[in-house]
Order: sequence, then structure tokens, then C-alpha cells
Amino acid sequence: MTHSGELSPEDAREFGRVVGAGTPQNVGSFRFWFSDQRWEWSDEVALMHGYEPGSVRPTTELLLEHKHPDDRELVAATLARSIEEAEPFCSRHRIIDTKGRIRHVIVVGDQMLEDDAVVGTAGYYVDVTEALDAQRQETLSDALPELYEARAVIEQAKGALMLVYGIGAEQAFRVLTWRSQETNTKLRALAQELVRQVSELGGGTAEMRTRFDHLLLTVHEDVDTA
Repeated sequence: MTHSGELSPEDAREFGRVVGAGTPQNVGSFRFWFSDQRWEWSDEVALMHGYEPGSVRPTTELLLEHKHPDDRELVAATLARSIEEAEPFCSRHRIIDTKGRIRHVIVVGDQMLEDDAVVGTAGYYVDVTEALDAQRQETLSDALPELYEARAVIEQAKGALMLVYGIGAEQAFRVLTWRSQETNTKLRALAQELVRQVSELGGGTAEMRTRFDHLLLTVHEDVDTA
């Protein structure tokens, strides 16, 4: 751990090991070729779906079967749009593994290029299922106290992830530390650049801004003043 409150790649791996205790893996990768609709997934993604690594070949039909019924249509539409437009995508949804357990995942896909042509999408599954019980929470607090004293920019980055993905603070921090590890980038530097570029996106959709305007003007009515 650095004294500035940043998380080194080594500390990120240790953090992932601690928060992932008792679960398979938190993060796995995938690749998908548009031409022949061919999927590849890492051992971690196979385990998220309840399969032993190498025991099954992933297909679009198999992946959609594992989506939660309430999320399946949206995920299928997101995938179809990615293929049609050859564009990156991001989806937060639920999957049901072979034992019937529900997992909450974020799937991030970017363009996969060959000779400057988009031939598919490649990216990551991030398992953000709440899995921290009281004992493991205490272990985290004792072992890595500086993780909860992150600088303001890290809190801002967490807030952006929480708003966009609809996840909690702990899950947002896990996503940030994952990207720090995967890219060998200091956590604070990564968060700072994320915040900078998010501010350049111009805000959310008009519908989301309208809903937030209403919330901002009425939230005081729900504050407990007792």
C-alpha cells in the first residue's frame, strides 16, 4: 500500500483475494467474433456461470439462457445493437448459474480489431454480487484501513460508477481496483482521469436529468428531521 492512499497493482490483487474469498473469481474475460458468432470465455467466466473450465463451449444461446428472465430481453437487444453498429457496449444485469444462484454482473465490451477492421468485441465480466459478510468486512477494515480513506477524486469516481451502473459504494470501489490492476495504473491517477473524461461527456440523458432535477428539489421532504 502506498502512503498516498493509492492502490498499487500488488495491493489490488490482495484486495481482490480478500473480497473474493468464498466465491469463484470476481473478474473474467471474453471474446466474440461477429462473422461466425463465436464466443470464447475465460475460466473465471465459466465458473461464474457454474461450469468447470473447459467443460462447455459458450454460445449466444447458452449465455442468454443464463440471463435472468427479467434482464434477458435487454441484454439480447444490447448484444444485437453491438453487432449491428460494431460499437462498444456495457451492461449490468443478473445471471443464474447452473445451481440456480443469482449473480449480479457488469459486462464491458470494446471493439476487437484486425487490420483496422472491427471483427468482434472483447471485454470483461465483473461479478459485483454482494458477498461480504460481517466477518469478512471486519477483516477488510483491519487489514486494509487505507482503502476506506481514499482521496476525494476516488470518491468522485466511485460516485460516477454508482450512478451509471446502479451499484453500491463497495462494488464501485471493486470495479476501480480491478481496472487499476488490469491496466497497471495507480488508482488515484485512474480515478482522476475517469472523472475528467466523465465531465466531458455532457451529463446523462434528458430523462435522467429530469428525474434527478425532481429528486434534488424534493429530497428534503424525505429527510428524517426528528
